[in-house]
Amino acid sequence: MDQKELRLLEDRCIQEWPPACTAACPVHLDVRGFLAALAGGNWEGALAVYRKTVPLPLIVGRICEHPCQAVCKRREAGEAIVIGALERACVGLAAPGAPQIPARPKKDRRVAVAGAGLSGLVAAHDLARKGFTVTVFEAAGRPGGRLWNVGEEVLPGRIILEETAWLSGLGVRLQPGTTLGRDVSLSELDRDFDAVYLGLGAGSGPGHGLDARGLVPVDPLTLATSRQGVFAGGSMLEPARSFVGSVEQGRRAALSIDRYLQGASLTAVRDREGPYETRLFTATAGVTPLSAVRPAGGGYTREEAVAEAGRCLQCQCLECVKVCDYLAAHQGYPKRYIREIYNNESIVKGQHLANGLINSCSLCGLCAQVCPNGLDMGEVCRTARVNMVRGGKMPPSVHDFALRDMAFSNGDRFALVRAEPGRHSCAHLFFPGCMLSGSAPEHVDRAYAYLRGKLTGGVGVALRCCGAPAAWAGETAVFRKGIAEIRRQWQELGQPRIIVACPSCYEVFKQNLPGVDLVSLWEVYDQAGLPEGGDLPPGYRVTVHDACAARHEAGMRGAVRRVLERLGCSVGEPEFGGEKAQCCGFGGLMLFADPALAGRVADRMGAGSEADLVTYCAMCRDRLASRGKRSLHLLDLVHGRDAAVREDPGWSRRRENRARLKRRLLREVWGEGVDGAGDTRLEIDPEVRNLMEQRLILAEDVQKVISYAETTGNKLVQEEGRFLAHFRPVSVTYWVEYEALADGFLVLNAYAHRMRITGEE
Repeated sequence: MDQKELRLLEDRCIQEWPPACTAACPVHLDVRGFLAALAGGNWEGALAVYRKTVPLPLIVGRICEHPCQAVCKRREAGEAIVIGALERACVGLAAPGAPQIPARPKKDRRVAVAGAGLSGLVAAHDLARKGFTVTVFEAAGRPGGRLWNVGEEVLPGRIILEETAWLSGLGVRLQPGTTLGRDVSLSELDRDFDAVYLGLGAGSGPGHGLDARGLVPVDPLTLATSRQGVFAGGSMLEPARSFVGSVEQGRRAALSIDRYLQGASLTAVRDREGPYETRLFTATAGVTPLSAVRPAGGGYTREEAVAEAGRCLQCQCLECVKVCDYLAAHQGYPKRYIREIYNNESIVKGQHLANGLINSCSLCGLCAQVCPNGLDMGEVCRTARVNMVRGGKMPPSVHDFALRDMAFSNGDRFALVRAEPGRHSCAHLFFPGCMLSGSAPEHVDRAYAYLRGKLTGGVGVALRCCGAPAAWAGETAVFRKGIAEIRRQWQELGQPRIIVACPSCYEVFKQNLPGVDLVSLWEVYDQAGLPEGGDLPPGYRVTVHDACAARHEAGMRGAVRRVLERLGCSVGEPEFGGEKAQCCGFGGLMLFADPALAGRVADRMGAGSEADLVTYCAMCRDRLASRGKRSLHLLDLVHGRDAAVREDPGWSRRRENRARLKRRLLREVWGEGVDGAGDTRLEIDPEVRNLMEQRLILAEDVQKVISYAETTGNKLVQEEGRFLAHFRPVSVTYWVEYEALADGFLVLNAYAHRMRITGEE
């Protein structure tokens, strides 16, 4: 991706936008962090969060009009958090301590502030923090202006004096009893200072020899006046301004003066200054409504404040992370991931640290479904894989096994595309998919026989892989070659309607074979009627697991449910189904890139229901079965078998099943005898077979090693009758420990690596 694409994608992730309360606050207090500290009983920590953003916190915390409270998301589930009262409680009950003022190098610029009201004091505070030398001129005998009118019960006078005295510690020079226009003129301030801020009280204009009309800000964004270097605010201009509005005004003036003295633009990048509307989405559906905690006395006690702060929802989006184990596993969110992927693609030399992030996504699209802006991390990862393959940056080991398994499915031992016997073309073409053929080949037999008996015009069959693994791996050239071959075969058979059993195959064909008439096997069963002979217990309870590839296929999902109802099942729905279906951990080749993550994904998928799970994706069923969940393929029920304890066949048996399915169909449907492969008989202990499955070692790989060793004699004798041999039939070197039996071999162990033994072919 280029920089423009990066920015557009990053902008669609809203997780880093602030909560509504912070966006509504004129000085953008981290309300979320403030309330989290209070909820944990960390009063000093809460005050530190408050002080980080809010100037003169002991004053402002007592008088803030809390505009944040009006937009609090908690009001959608109960009452808004009483943020204003919690601010007052915090500044009143926390031990203030000595504020930590970061050392700033002093700048050789001087700024005058006329008026020690709230906006003037805030401007002086912020400018002093930026390193400027600041002098505050105040007509009254003490700083604070209208703050003294608030009342002792809310804002004690000692607090005003303490906070303004603290400004002196910042280097601010206070000159009370100095009236602008009488004791000092604006021209003198202009001459002696590099910039001036007028934060005067109401009625300060004509009475002080100032032409207020000439000092009205030219731009309310910057508070700059028509006089160069002079900025104006205060209640002289807007008498009705709120206290928190005065704080915003002083901060805005300080920022403008800082930019002015640096020669920077006064207007650039100020769209999020002051209150604004956030883009952050926070879901409140399902949140238990809670009323506000009412203080028993005049203000919150510590215990009451902690309880009230604990009602905060801690607003954030993370809608995608909540439903996706992959996104959660990498401990971030899409905006961060997109930046990591961009950096990974940009590396010419060095480690590509985001390879795991890119390759372990299931590409299922659930994130886009739940994201308020439809951001699809699957598409980001898919594009990155394509670019990595094209640029020669994709490690070959990641997807090698899946691509070799696909090549097997499209090779002579399994691939078969034919019209019904006696025909050269057909009206229908059954495409069961390589996974159903490998998992339950007997269902392919039965479904094909059913279709030939129900449909007219001839029903052909196509045994092969749709090419999904190549598409998922970013191998665009391999995928396009396969799709072109499928289209050619479809045309040679008279362009029949394709009946698809696998949801992933359906999705691949829908997106890449325009003009082809597609229908799911389940819709055919729904419309043509079910075969006889079903023998299920009455009211058999099942929960439907929708395949993620059927997310946008409402017709397919509806047909599945109608078939189940006709079978007499009591059908339950999962928490995540339909358009929010979750992947089983195989999609996108997650299983090969991160097996542990794929296991957690399958566990989560199977944990939501006590009833047996029924799905219409063979790999989903096998993944569930591999994790110990009672699960069925819909065809198990259609053909009257309670096969919920059917084990996951594993990769070796899948290949054997595919090869045998082809031989059986040729023999039983077309009457063609086909010899078996004549493989060496192996005896493999279940524990060793499980190890082979985890290590992606097939029985036929073991057969090749033993055959090579026995033919060439190239083997090590570990002890009498026990051998160790290796062979590199593909890009992997396999090692096998075995013993000879009378009619075959006993496999004791098998492992593999990608290192090449030097000196060997």
